[in-house]
Amino acid sequence: MPKLNSQKFYALGALALFNFVFLGSEFHYDIEVGRLVGSSGIVAAQGVILGASVVGFLGHTAAERLLRGALGRARTALAGALAAGCLLAIRPLGSAAAVQAAGAVCFLALGLMGASAHAAFSRAFARDKHVAAGAGCAYAAGILMQFANNMLVPQGFCETVVLCVGLAALAACLMWALGSGRAVNDAEGTADTETSGQPLARALWSVVLVVILACTFSTLDGVVTVANAEGTYAVQTWPRLFLAASGLASGIALDAQGGRYRGPIMFCVALLSVLSILAVEAGAPPLIGLVVFYLGSGCFVTFFTTLFVTLAPSMRAPELWAGMGRAANNACAFTIAGASMAVVEMGPVAVMIASVLLVVAAGLAFLKAGLFRLPGDETDAAAPTDPTPQERKQAFIERAGLTPREAEVLLVVTCDDRPLKQIAADLGISMRMVQRHLTSIYAKTGTQSRTGLTSKFLSQGIGAANEQGPGTCSHVQREA
Repeated sequence: MPKLNSQKFYALGALALFNFVFLGSEFHYDIEVGRLVGSSGIVAAQGVILGASVVGFLGHTAAERLLRGALGRARTALAGALAAGCLLAIRPLGSAAAVQAAGAVCFLALGLMGASAHAAFSRAFARDKHVAAGAGCAYAAGILMQFANNMLVPQGFCETVVLCVGLAALAACLMWALGSGRAVNDAEGTADTETSGQPLARALWSVVLVVILACTFSTLDGVVTVANAEGTYAVQTWPRLFLAASGLASGIALDAQGGRYRGPIMFCVALLSVLSILAVEAGAPPLIGLVVFYLGSGCFVTFFTTLFVTLAPSMRAPELWAGMGRAANNACAFTIAGASMAVVEMGPVAVMIASVLLVVAAGLAFLKAGLFRLPGDETDAAAPTDPTPQERKQAFIERAGLTPREAEVLLVVTCDDRPLKQIAADLGISMRMVQRHLTSIYAKTGTQSRTGLTSKFLSQGIGAANEQGPGTCSHVQREA
């Protein structure tokens, strides 16, 4: 399991809370809108909120650029407050159109917060050897919180209050997690620059892969739903435990051998899901398909979360790509649900043909995304590499146990010889506060002066790797 410093702790908490709030809000919305539109209209109504969440995920980078300045540091809190207000308004509205509008705004805000949560997780875990375990733990924790909420909290106002508390906790975790990661990433001007065309090609094929796998699980869900039309199983109760268990187990499995077998493991899970589709269509009990669906879905979420948070640092817009797996999955959830149900209703032959096509397409996408290595192909073998400048900086900060603000002060005071008064103005804090942070940094790093601190910081090989000169440090400033 990953060792947690403060940045990783808050990033893990933020992702877990996002999973809880998103899934809990989706369930709450489905219940409320179902009372107004009936069971036949729930799928279309759910498509509205899932589509809005995709807009939030994809629009996060643009929103972040627009809300710089006075609203910059408060944007997460604003999104949380907007989502909470919409959640509280859903039940009293009483109109299907008004409920769907409130739901769309709520999930647009949740999409923005989800993109931030995945970006924070990517900054903290992207190069951690336990990244999949972290993603699995965050997903399992979110599922267990939702399970407890469904089982212990009465539906209605009490449930909404719990979700709003979760939103507040999510906003707080995000502010801490993003604050601690920003100081290190902002100091390196090349951190957000794509190094070649290859990462983009892999990322695009990874999106295609997630779409194909989402189609597979959507089809299995449709098969189970049709075969179990009488609604024997309450999916919000015990089946949720399979999701949590598979998230934890798959996180450990996907980290094995440095993540070398993530592709083959996920392909086997997808193949098992396809076999379950065929088995249920052939007359097997729907319970088999339901269990495989939930076990496979937990692995799928852990897989696509891990896939994109590890790809994000090499992309031109890391905060956009970190949550791309969830965005692609949500997009498929409302665009292909009707098509998958249509295939299921066409009969076993159509389902069999669709299943074979999905397996072939998934295999091709796995290869193109670089998740399968052909025999004798060692071009992508994980060879030991020297730590990057960002990794050296982060390692120094983690060893010293610096807080996010102390890390920010450290990076500024070791950049150049600016007076402390100017540094305080750049960071937007008082000079007394800068001095207090420096005193704490000296104690934690075993130094006694700014010169000694700078010398020790650079002796770790950080300064030698920074070829862009002191000018790259000028933007390590607090957002007003």
